[in-house]
Amino acid sequence: MSATITIRDETASGDAIHEFPLEFASENITVRDLIRERVYQEVTEYNFRSRREGGLFRGLVEPTDAERTLNGCKVPKGRDIDWEAQFSRAIDAFGRNGFFILVDDRQAEALDEPITISSRTNVSFVKLTPLVGG
Repeated sequence: MSATITIRDETASGDAIHEFPLEFASENITVRDLIRERVYQEVTEYNFRSRREGGLFRGLVEPTDAERTLNGCKVPKGRDIDWEAQFSRAIDAFGRNGFFILVDDRQAEALDEPITISSRTNVSFVKLTPLVGG
């Protein structure tokens, strides 16, 4: 049975930045599955859109050689983003506390932690920004 949840990107103060749905083949997933599907969808959509329109990439992690901008990052023109490389970067960032994930207001601690998706499941990704000078 497939399951859909709404992903919400938030600032550390709890302000919503972006929301979008993610669909899974099963209602039983892991944190790793959640990150994989999110990265796959955002990269696939960016690559499709950029071929037609260009634009900024606003993903979970910044691609290699991208230029950071105010509202995302700019990828060199004509270059697709590799979703598997992005997934690897996201897994690394999760391990280094570059972002954290809240599932129903409880912080996910491990990549293999199970998540059961229901119609009431709330998932937030909170990106942490390093402090200037330290």
